Amino acid sequence: MPEPHSFADIVAEIGGLVGLSRPAAQCFAAIWRAAQPPCADDLTRVLGLSRSNVSTALKELRDWGLISRTRAPGDRKDYFTAPPDPWDVARAVLSARQRRSIAPILDRLVAAGADKGDARIAALHTVLSAVSARMEALAALDAEALAREFAPATAEKTAAGKKKKKKRKA
Repeated sequence: MPEPHSFADIVAEIGGLVGLSRPAAQCFAAIWRAAQPPCADDLTRVLGLSRSNVSTALKELRDWGLISRTRAPGDRKDYFTAPPDPWDVARAVLSARQRRSIAPILDRLVAAGADKGDARIAALHTVLSAVSARMEALAALDAEALAREFAPATAEKTAAGKKKKKKRKA
């Protein structure tokens, strides 16, 4: 059984924020940190999850584009890998959230009358369209470019947090 504040539990909390199930996020954490790609049996043993939970979680992770399957020569088992760069993970999450959440809502807004003159629905559609376009653009960047997109915000926060020291008069 994993310790209460394990990396898998921390990633499970983060996963919940972006829409992943807890078992999927725990499996992702184990795959991402593994020295060698684990198989489903390894994940079951390490995480203490049932085999069906692990299988469902692995399908969810593949649907999100967060893991891929690989095989070892002479072995029939599937082994799982995740992108090592956290910015690649962020790209996959952005893409999945846009595809799984934002796009269907936009479709529903159109069906609800965004194009029929209701100003509030049309305004909400405009905002979500802009969010969707931005998410698609961010998800299309490579990991390095995505990191640069967020670097100015990080640098500004760091600079804003530092106070200038006053010079004392002698």
